[in-house]
This record gives sequence, C-alpha cells and structure tokens, in this order.
Amino acid sequence: MSGIQWQRSSYSTDGGGNACLEVARARDASCLLRESDEPDVIATAGAVRLGALLRAIKRGGLARRIG
Repeated sequence: MSGIQWQRSSYSTDGGGNACLEVARARDASCLLRESDEPDVIATAGAVRLGALLRAIKRGGLARRIG
C-alpha cells in the first residue's frame, strides 16, 4: 500500500512514545487505520462503519468494564 497519505491528529507529537492512530483513504474510498508503532498492520473500514465506531467511542460505548 505504498503512496498512501497517512494523517495523524494534531494532538499527537513526534516525541517519545510514538503510539498514534493514523488514518488514510484507500483508492476504493474505504478508510484505512493503523497504529504508528505497527505501520504494517492496517485495518480497513467503510465510512459508515468507521463513523459508527467513532460515535460509540465518543459516547463511551466501548469503555471496558473492570471488576
């Protein structure tokens, strides 16, 4: 997947602990996700499913229950 323009949040820094989520758009318009620590591991999601994931994260729907 060479030639892909990866983007990361402006809240991420290039300092130590370079663990940032990066996103890109594939040629078929799907969304690509990877963690900067493991750039060869890439997840693919359609825009609708990615939007649903982001909404769930924002409302705390994916919080892990401990105990």
